Amino acid sequence: MDTMYTHRDMKKRAALGKGIESLLGPRVVAAPAAVTTGKPLEIELDRIERNPNQTRSTFNEAALAELAASISANGVMQPVTVREIAGGRYQLVMGERRWRASKLAGKTTIPVLVTQVNDEQAMEMTIIENLQREDLNPMEQAKAFEQLSRVFKMTQEQMAVRTGKDRASIGNYVRLLKLPLPIQTYLETGKLSVGHAKALLPLDGDDAQNAAAQKMVALDLSVRMAESMVQNLLAGQIGTEKKPAAKQRVLDPNVRAAEQRLRERLGLRVQIDDKGGKGKVVIEYSGLEEFDHILSALGE
Repeated sequence: MDTMYTHRDMKKRAALGKGIESLLGPRVVAAPAAVTTGKPLEIELDRIERNPNQTRSTFNEAALAELAASISANGVMQPVTVREIAGGRYQLVMGERRWRASKLAGKTTIPVLVTQVNDEQAMEMTIIENLQREDLNPMEQAKAFEQLSRVFKMTQEQMAVRTGKDRASIGNYVRLLKLPLPIQTYLETGKLSVGHAKALLPLDGDDAQNAAAQKMVALDLSVRMAESMVQNLLAGQIGTEKKPAAKQRVLDPNVRAAEQRLRERLGLRVQIDDKGGKGKVVIEYSGLEEFDHILSALGE
């Protein structure tokens, strides 16, 4: 469908924000100018404070115990990174697992590298270090990406460059924050995966999403089975009365399969209206983040 925009229309479109901004290319964000001074120092563990901007909320206790045993036998092989704060104390920038495991091992000191960074630089370094690890749960990753977007105004492309993550994956993680809290808890505890969550996104309303998520967990559905269940819900084949035959959409199997692939790829409501090989594709979005995700999926 061809659309003509006037200059005034284009000015209005600019107000859509970062979604449209991605068409113009990412802004350049300078990397933190961290300056690490001197050789590793041995600092008392009780003089080091946890970073309040740490996005990680859970730690694998078994893995932490293994690390503590290794530290007991061999010491800390890689220094943690800290910065000086008031009162002769230090704040962790990177290395909380080693700091926690050292305490668990009964150590009183730990080797540290002291870096000179401000509050924002310390926050960014902490978030990016966590995102480069593989053991964050999906909601921890989602919240970390959201922080980079909100605090540092990074686009998804810039986040991909800084963290080594795929741009489309970043968009999928950010969209998890739109899900109801019970589903976010399932993701945090590993009862549902990101694939399950993507399948839930096209459903309208918290009640529908929560009900479907509960069924996925109760029946221990695979991602493919969950996608099939949601597709049936969207088609009105489960839990609703069948529509009159005159109002039902009749689609060629190939068109229906394409519609399903688009829904899975975008995690949004998609409808293909096909009439003899001609028609239109309708993609619904409910906010700027979803609009930005559509542009990302289209390679813009």
